[in-house]
Amino acid sequence: MPQYLLAHDLGTSGNKAALFDTDGQMVASQTSAYDTNFFNNNWAEQNPADWWRAVCESSRALLTEIDPGDVACVALSGQMMGCLPVGADGEPLRPSMIYCDQRATEQADRLTSEIGPEEFYAIVGHRISASYSIEKLMWLKDNEPDTYAATAHMLNAKDYVNFKLTGQIATDYSDASGTNAFDLNTFKWSQPIVEAAGVSAAMLPETRPSTDILGKITSAAAGATGLVEGTPVAVGGGDGSCAAVGVGCVRAGMAYGYVGSSSWIALASEKPIVDPQMRTMNWAHVVPGYLHPAGTMQTAGSSYQWLKNEICRAEAAEAAAQDIDPYALIDAQIADSPPGANGLVFLPYLMGERTPRWNPNARGALVGLTLAHKRADMLRAVLEGVTYNLCIIADIFRSHVPFDSVTVIGGGAKGAVWRQMMADIYNCRIQKLNVLEEATSMGAAVTAGVGAGVFENFDAIDRFISIDSTCQPDADAAAQYEKIKPIFEKCYHALVDVYEDMAEL
Repeated sequence: MPQYLLAHDLGTSGNKAALFDTDGQMVASQTSAYDTNFFNNNWAEQNPADWWRAVCESSRALLTEIDPGDVACVALSGQMMGCLPVGADGEPLRPSMIYCDQRATEQADRLTSEIGPEEFYAIVGHRISASYSIEKLMWLKDNEPDTYAATAHMLNAKDYVNFKLTGQIATDYSDASGTNAFDLNTFKWSQPIVEAAGVSAAMLPETRPSTDILGKITSAAAGATGLVEGTPVAVGGGDGSCAAVGVGCVRAGMAYGYVGSSSWIALASEKPIVDPQMRTMNWAHVVPGYLHPAGTMQTAGSSYQWLKNEICRAEAAEAAAQDIDPYALIDAQIADSPPGANGLVFLPYLMGERTPRWNPNARGALVGLTLAHKRADMLRAVLEGVTYNLCIIADIFRSHVPFDSVTVIGGGAKGAVWRQMMADIYNCRIQKLNVLEEATSMGAAVTAGVGAGVFENFDAIDRFISIDSTCQPDADAAAQYEKIKPIFEKCYHALVDVYEDMAEL
């Protein structure tokens, strides 16, 4: 009798459920949306009841495709860095503060005064920031003391849904590493950080490997979801680490790039990559024994989209009239400009920057513009600028863990022109997968399969994915880009003071 794996990915805008067979084929998928409440300028909350509703709706829809008794295991991936306080009964005491909520800036500053940034980074692999869970829990203690006093556990999204499915409370190492309180050197909660934060260590849930079977579907959860009572549920993982599995990044030294609105380069490593300038981050991987170092930039695909929307309106209109992809018309023009865009450099900081700058005041710029430049040069410079910035991230990691290829996923990986540009600027092979948009749910499915014993190990991802095409670096183009990379770096640093002045306007 065939067996299936049910994966849920609790994202920002909704839950995407996917049903896979054990040969790695996706049988069906279903998305159930929910809202985010954005308010007070930089606060962002979600109602955990919406997560549960979405999981129940999407499960019931998918299970009409098969016999629910054929589901071997369920696993969730989910948005990370949240803060959901629950009582002793496991039920929410307030809405969840999600990853993009920035209200805890005062608490982050206080934590910085209690423990040095370098020491902090060496423990958890992250900078101190209002984005993370422990800073949000500090805010709760300061501003909602009654709720804090009633809190038994602080959970992330997938952890709460797991509780609703099984009645058990725990988190996995990857989600724990997104709290800013998890020691990646010992895989335990960090006592020095918890003490510096001034919060109760008892509120931090038990941590377990992602592949552990947390529990089984309860009778109540069976009635709500359509799953069979007793179906195993794996602990699961954070969405970033699950995505790494889904792209095949399951062995040491394997690197990949996600090219979406924001983009990152990440890899699998046996120990944290400690960057002296603290430019990159470290997460626990869902693959036992590995970490997931990553560097994320703000506006990668978003820069390309801005180019289409604001500079290439004629191409967008023509593409709409011909019912074709506007980016194909833009790429055709980019191909008419030589590597280096005839000396034009674009700084891709249209919304500040995370890696490698960590400068919220950074802004975009075209540097070196002359009357000799053509439209194609400007278009090419935009993609090159994004890729130079990603290359800095790649080079940080390559100084610790050499790799000669990067596998790319996401919408930006569709374009052959951009993939060749990546190969030339990174000076390594760029491999495109046959599946570009399903990495997170596939990662959760493989986690479920390993947890249930259906798969021996995470190498089973090879059943789900394959390399669709490979771009090799062009030697001449790579040599030209090596000359420009230090100029790109100088352009940013030359404008840092200008950015600070502009932030005051």
